[in-house]
Amino acid sequence: MFTGLIEAVGVIRTVERSAAEWLLRVDCGFAGVKLGDSIAVSGVCLTVVEVIQAGGFAVQVSEATLQVSTLGNLSPGARVNLERALCLGGRLDGHLVQGHVDAIGLVERIAPRGRSLETWFRVPATVGRYIIPKGSIAIDGVSLTVNAVMDAGEESRFSINLIPHTQRETTLSALTPGGRVNVESDLLGRYVERLLARGATCGQERERRGGLDEAFLRQQGF
Repeated sequence: MFTGLIEAVGVIRTVERSAAEWLLRVDCGFAGVKLGDSIAVSGVCLTVVEVIQAGGFAVQVSEATLQVSTLGNLSPGARVNLERALCLGGRLDGHLVQGHVDAIGLVERIAPRGRSLETWFRVPATVGRYIIPKGSIAIDGVSLTVNAVMDAGEESRFSINLIPHTQRETTLSALTPGGRVNVESDLLGRYVERLLARGATCGQERERRGGLDEAFLRQQGF
């Protein structure tokens, strides 16, 4: 589990490609990285398989992950957002991020708003259904607040503001129209949808015709 608050911007040192998976070696300044640690690389949760001097590390990227994220576009010299897994009991200053990418989003347009950048993205409607105004979203691993959402057929559009601090401390300042990003919606919406569809009683899930409704909640004392 992560928070979406980027700790460092790393640089891809090498990319070793094979038919089944890729091996990425990343240079960064992390101290104390260990084998088996979870690190979010531009929003994708990956496992450290090799520790490199001066805080660098290597991670394996499966074929399945390459197909659903932008990691397949990485090459040596590319910059990536990095965050180590949240420690139990640690401060949660961003929002709960799993590092499981829902979709690849397309950067639609970018417009200056004072010192900030208003940025619009386009995603499939299957993901857009979980995006709400003033809700949280992770773009390339960065926790951001949604400004507006517009649904149209099979696609959804949403906007966020990139404040100067986020522009300085992450890779998002390099976004351009037509670029692609990893998008993870707020997981709470998905859980709520699932519960409403199936319902629950006395701590044991059971399928109920019509799902969880107001009458059922009143019966249970809510």
